[in-house]
Amino acid sequence: MPDISVVLPSILQPLAGGQPILTAPAEGPVTVGKLLDSVTGDYPVLARRLRDETGALRRYVNVYVGGEEVRRLQGLETEVADGQEVLIIQSVAGG
Repeated sequence: MPDISVVLPSILQPLAGGQPILTAPAEGPVTVGKLLDSVTGDYPVLARRLRDETGALRRYVNVYVGGEEVRRLQGLETEVADGQEVLIIQSVAGG
């Protein structure tokens, strides 16, 4: 069964047991929201770091599917295909 990979930046890896990549089975149409639910199920701290209490992506979290930032697509409703890679980038505030 094909999997979808979620690539985590090094700053988030400790929240996922040190793993750089989390995978989820690609069963039917998978949205970014469902994918995040699936891969963060065992990592509640990671889930809270990615999304706020309403379930929306946090401001400083950028998610890319096929090289496109999901906020420019359909947000958490963006569909992810079998074998596609989802990249999470956490913006770092500078100053």
